[in-house]
Amino acid sequence: MSRASTKTRQDAKTGPDLYAHVTAQIIADLQNGVRPWTRPWDVHPAGTVSRPLRHNLIPYSGVNVLLLWARAHEAGYASAVWMTFRQARALGGCVRKGEKAVTIVYADRVSRTEQDEDGQEVERSIAFLKTYSVFNLDQIDGLPETFIAPPARLLPQADRNFRAEAFFAAAGATLVHGGGEACYRRDIDAIQLPPFEAFHSAQDYYATLAHELVHWTGHPSRLNRDLGRKARGDAGYGREELVAELGAAFLCADLGLELSPRADHAGYISCWLEVLGGDKRAIFAAAAHAQRAADYLTKLQPAA
Repeated sequence: MSRASTKTRQDAKTGPDLYAHVTAQIIADLQNGVRPWTRPWDVHPAGTVSRPLRHNLIPYSGVNVLLLWARAHEAGYASAVWMTFRQARALGGCVRKGEKAVTIVYADRVSRTEQDEDGQEVERSIAFLKTYSVFNLDQIDGLPETFIAPPARLLPQADRNFRAEAFFAAAGATLVHGGGEACYRRDIDAIQLPPFEAFHSAQDYYATLAHELVHWTGHPSRLNRDLGRKARGDAGYGREELVAELGAAFLCADLGLELSPRADHAGYISCWLEVLGGDKRAIFAAAAHAQRAADYLTKLQPAA
């Protein structure tokens, strides 16, 4: 057995240890002022992409996006594609000796028949979390040319903005432009944004709109997301802001937009650290909520 495959098994973390490991990794990045969900790629042979891709070029979702973004940023990987040791071998490739894998997760539910207090058989749905390890394309030699072709040419900036404009308009949210603050107001179910001209760039405008649109998805008439927020700055507020930040990162990645730090970035980091420090599962829950929000907004798009 190669050293690479042995290392894959040694690195795997399961159960509660995995939650603690992932949370500790993200806390360390935040304490260094780095948001590990900021996309590190521009393009790939498959086209303009930003989310991590499986060996079959299907994007990852949820917390796995964060894990792979963070590892790619740390190691400086240029490719967005990841695969297991066996997948690489099946494609004719070989993981280079001594390369380190990254552990990602697979979450699902199983049904189990149990007896209740009255001795009656009942079906219970039980959540489980499995782990497996993957390598980046930059760690693998000998793959087919389809994986190592020259990167595709980036779309013109105007095209990317037009695509974002159309995407956000399709959501149907009420937008109120004016003032100097960006926020989602649940009392009137509307998003307030400064005028377009007030932003440093179009990228900043659309990234901010993405953040507020994720908040918008939490309304009771949509995803009905209640994370326990009672007042600005409390734990529930921090959880919701983390969901909005991750959701915006997912949306910006899919739309080819940069996720630039907001003016209140430092305050958000402090809030996120408090949430993550008190709950090692918080980042998993936030990523799941963010994925639901991104999926909800995607489903509102007109059929191609």
